[in-house]
Amino acid sequence: MKKLIALFATTAVASTAAVGSVALSGSASVSYDDNGTLASATSYDADMTIVGTAGGTSLTASYDMDGSSLATTAVDMSTSIGPVTIAADMFDEVSGNVASTATTGTAGEQIFEKTDTGVTVSLDVPIGDATVALDNSGNVILSGTWSGVTLSHTVGDTTVTSAGVALAGVDVNVTNSAGATTWDLATTVSGIDLTLASTQTVTAAFGLAGNTMTVSSIAAVASAASTAGTMSGAGTGGYGTRSTTAVDAYSTVAISRDLTSGASLTATYSTADDSLTLKAAVTF
Repeated sequence: MKKLIALFATTAVASTAAVGSVALSGSASVSYDDNGTLASATSYDADMTIVGTAGGTSLTASYDMDGSSLATTAVDMSTSIGPVTIAADMFDEVSGNVASTATTGTAGEQIFEKTDTGVTVSLDVPIGDATVALDNSGNVILSGTWSGVTLSHTVGDTTVTSAGVALAGVDVNVTNSAGATTWDLATTVSGIDLTLASTQTVTAAFGLAGNTMTVSSIAAVASAASTAGTMSGAGTGGYGTRSTTAVDAYSTVAISRDLTSGASLTATYSTADDSLTLKAAVTF
């Protein structure tokens, strides 16, 4: 108990800094997890975002600050020239094994590394509210909103179509990627925010602003074998995926409260491992 009191008996200061056309924002948090019957653990997270703007051009760079050195997590630049918008992703996130077909590791993670930097050129064309975009991978993206329905269709190595609409107070989102369809529904009933997804996950959030409770029911996950991929990403296996380990269904209950210090405190109980996690966070 003394450890918890010392952990959260701190005053958090929130601020936003801007120098000329440069804006600085970020967030920080510390979490204590009793891990059920296992040994307890404390984790930290601190992130910072820098946004520079000059006319119609902006550069956004994000960094992870809680490690031994500053680590880049994203660098994006965008500019507009009349009806043309150019967006560049200048950070290559390494999320897979570069030259191995190993099948162990994070569930669902690609086996072969894919270079994910790139440039997308978008053009607002006089076809209702449609936008046509072309990225450096050769994908063509058609998107727009008609009669309250937002549609996006990507034609390339993998065809992806997504649609979102609000119907009688229900937000509906449907995505089809290479023939696999996922969806989610969100609505508010008697002050309770309800979300239902095709993964059979159900979430209910209720309470007053700054003092909420969220109850989630997460469905079981079946095991899945790895898929074989190639360095080029060609073929039906793409870049390949790692194996997925089966997980039993479980539930979580999270209570969050905004503190007068400017920070927020969240307590989360999970039936997956009978654990209680306490997290203090601040955004500036």
